[in-house]
Amino acid sequence: MLQSRASVTVRYAETDMMGIVYHGSYLPWFEIGRTTLLKEIGLPYRELETAGFRLPVLEVTAKYLRPAVYDDVLTIITTMREKPLLRITLEYEVLRGEELLATGRTQHAFVDLRGRPVRPPAALIAKMNAIFGE
Repeated sequence: MLQSRASVTVRYAETDMMGIVYHGSYLPWFEIGRTTLLKEIGLPYRELETAGFRLPVLEVTAKYLRPAVYDDVLTIITTMREKPLLRITLEYEVLRGEELLATGRTQHAFVDLRGRPVRPPAALIAKMNAIFGE
């Protein structure tokens, strides 16, 4: 299992007329978590792009448990539970302190510049084999 943590502070623009975070604002936070995890394992998304790989979102789910509000400092915990093959699945938890506010999940495909499914880059496969075993 791989896990990373990222921190965000809720901006006023991310809230709605009710003064709480708009539900769509969570998706960019999932992206922050995802790119942080990739960077921490030594494969920044920029390098994947430069090598000709893309990771389009195939599926996204979110469950909202408690509201976040302007100026809250949130932690996004991103977890990869299994070794990616052609797809990569990530889970997210958004917390304010110890309070769980939302959970989510995204699934991505590895594709080339033409949008065709491909195997992950060799560097990622090597890192995943080291972490998850072959």
